Amino acid sequence: MIAYLDCAATGISGDKLLGALLAAGFRIDDLRTALAPLRLADAVTIVKRRTGGLAAVGVEVAEKPGLPLRTLPELRDAVRAADAPEPARAAAERILLALAEAEAQVHGVPLEEVHFHEVGAADTVVDVLGAALGLHALGVEELVCSPIAVGSGTVAAAHGVLPIPAPATALLLRGLPVVPGAATGELTTPTGAAIVRTLAASFGEPPPMRVTGAGLGAGTRDLGVPNVAQLLVGEPMAPQPAPDGTERVTLLETNVDHLSPETLAYACERLLEAGALDVWQTPIVMKKGRAAYLLSALAEPVTAADIARTIIRETGSLGVRVVPAERFVAWRTVVELDTPLGRARFKVWRAGDRTGCRVEHDDAARIARERGLPIMAVEHELNHSVQHEEIAISPFYSPGLPIPED
Repeated sequence: MIAYLDCAATGISGDKLLGALLAAGFRIDDLRTALAPLRLADAVTIVKRRTGGLAAVGVEVAEKPGLPLRTLPELRDAVRAADAPEPARAAAERILLALAEAEAQVHGVPLEEVHFHEVGAADTVVDVLGAALGLHALGVEELVCSPIAVGSGTVAAAHGVLPIPAPATALLLRGLPVVPGAATGELTTPTGAAIVRTLAASFGEPPPMRVTGAGLGAGTRDLGVPNVAQLLVGEPMAPQPAPDGTERVTLLETNVDHLSPETLAYACERLLEAGALDVWQTPIVMKKGRAAYLLSALAEPVTAADIARTIIRETGSLGVRVVPAERFVAWRTVVELDTPLGRARFKVWRAGDRTGCRVEHDDAARIARERGLPIMAVEHELNHSVQHEEIAISPFYSPGLPIPED
């Protein structure tokens, strides 16, 4: 089975994901059985919530008096004591470790001394173990996640007022695609970020699937919009082939108003090195009349998440828009030919009954530098030379060059 988690509007938290799992078919009795050795079976309550006109499932956890679980070793021991399958326990431990590593880095303390101030011990154990156990119980072998809404503004925490995303959340989101979301405030919590970072195999658009279950998990705050995360569960399907002459691609975009032109140009180079099919910049005007650039990258769907991570890493952007698209692709290939100015590569293309050939810019630039000639003159001479009989190519150019049939 495969699952898709949509948290691009109002983010993700541990209880919201757990609510979505329960709404999609995860049995509360199975969760309570797992929590029984921890004396937490009766601490979990399912709550039917209406948010923004939608009915969704919420989860409340009553903090048990005298449960002093606050450090990583203590929470890890609690997870190990749960009555749950080993894969679920192992996944829960990885989530706790990711969360603790982020908190340790934020507070500058050793890993084993991290205390989970912002959430109760019971909340943490239930959310983390519940997420791992719920996916296991539903038979989900691969979780795909949308870009993650982070919100904006500030949040009050044990150490004072913090920017959003909170420092631990920001560390856990490194390399992942994020968006502002549909509301202000903290939309994604450290626990939610740790769960998604650990359990999601990829990020982007929904994968091809035959949906067998769906659930809406509700958050606790009134945001003025539906405060939900949606989980789709289903059987994976082979991607449908694109129409003849087209291929499926993903368009990634972000607005940039804080980088110098030199830094932005360097980021574009890194995106191409990372495998982007194309990269370009468009001058735009943002709110308050600020001049900026729209940075766009075209990627194959399977590499879109990696390209999005590269955009965030190289630009410091907090959000990357992900747009599925198709493009028409003319048949093309590259041949290397001897010309009067030296050996150069030429791009040969065919679209319908039209054909063409033009020199690769890098080779034209190299020859222009070597001979001290203007590049426009070099490009003209090279493109003109391939029409001559002595080059032994004519509209489809070289013996043995494969030509597709119409």
